[in-house]
Amino acid sequence: MSDHPTRDVGFGVYVHWPFCASKCPYCDFNSHVRHQPVDEARFAAAFAREIAHNAALAPGRAVTSVFFGGGTPSLMKPATIAAILDAIAGHWRIAPGAEITLEANPTSVEAGRFRGYRAAGVNRVSLGVQALDDADLRALGRRHTVAEALAAVKLAAENFERYSFDLIYARPRQTPAAWAAELERAIAHAVEHLSLYQLTIEPGTWYARLHAAGKLVVPDDEAARDLYDVTQEVCARHGLPAYEVSNHARAGAESRHNLLYWRYGEYAGVGPGAHGRLVTNEGRMALSTERSPEDWLALVERDGNAIVERECLDMETQADEFLLMGLRLTEGIDTARYAAFAGRPLRAEKLRFLEEQGLVALSGGRLRATAAGLPVLNAVIAELAA
Repeated sequence: MSDHPTRDVGFGVYVHWPFCASKCPYCDFNSHVRHQPVDEARFAAAFAREIAHNAALAPGRAVTSVFFGGGTPSLMKPATIAAILDAIAGHWRIAPGAEITLEANPTSVEAGRFRGYRAAGVNRVSLGVQALDDADLRALGRRHTVAEALAAVKLAAENFERYSFDLIYARPRQTPAAWAAELERAIAHAVEHLSLYQLTIEPGTWYARLHAAGKLVVPDDEAARDLYDVTQEVCARHGLPAYEVSNHARAGAESRHNLLYWRYGEYAGVGPGAHGRLVTNEGRMALSTERSPEDWLALVERDGNAIVERECLDMETQADEFLLMGLRLTEGIDTARYAAFAGRPLRAEKLRFLEEQGLVALSGGRLRATAAGLPVLNAVIAELAA
């Protein structure tokens, strides 16, 4: 197992808290609104049991990052976060300097709670700001204002050495000039890291219904490409170049947990609807848990885990996933590592064709998508994987 090409990238734990105060109209994540208080102590005990199950599958690891995602993890009490981190530390070694990130909504943030998270062991927060325009925040179903969002960012800066926030672009009627100005303002507050996502209409969301009815018009492909180009230019000019398709950071400030995913490392996924990739004695396993919070809780309390899908990945699938994740990074992939996953090198004629098209560059044993290749990455990956 030690010579599996996944190893040595790090080991992460993803913890999914599935509850939100309200459901955003664009969101297709596994998030749920509950009008009765959540029994956090019961959920914390279940998280601990599922962590123990994952540790039995992947013992002896050193945890390099933990990520609390959701949902809205900042609805959790600091004591719940502390209990989950204690469970992780009780089953695996926490590596020195491990990155512990918590996603937070500006509306569920106050100074005392942030201090509590800090005391519990969180050292990085990621804030769901989404827009610096009050009308657009309302349209996105967000419950905070721009002023509240920036106050939350200020609190994050006072309480954590590392923080980031998200913005969504390619919003209805958004112009390149307005987006450039919004980005400039965001960068003044963000300091080291921004996640910038293009608005996509996801099936099953309220936005999908509005879009189908002609009541929601988003920028077409050409306009969205202009907004993407503005994103790259403004961020690069301010020293926050893209290190991944949707993520920008100063050198050294990248999200280490997200890098673990994109570098195709190993991670445990705990909580309702979480996904994991663990290297076991059987090989690299893809694991996912029950999505319904109440059903997840019942399964964990009965069986010690709520894993509902478990697949041992064959070499070709691992190689395809490695490509899919790694080429999102501006650093690209190690072609020798691809060959270790696939059992064969990348096909020379495919590489040559894509290089001639100016979509990829190969040098020093690394393959990366070019500036022209990143916006059409799915087509590049399909060509390489075929």
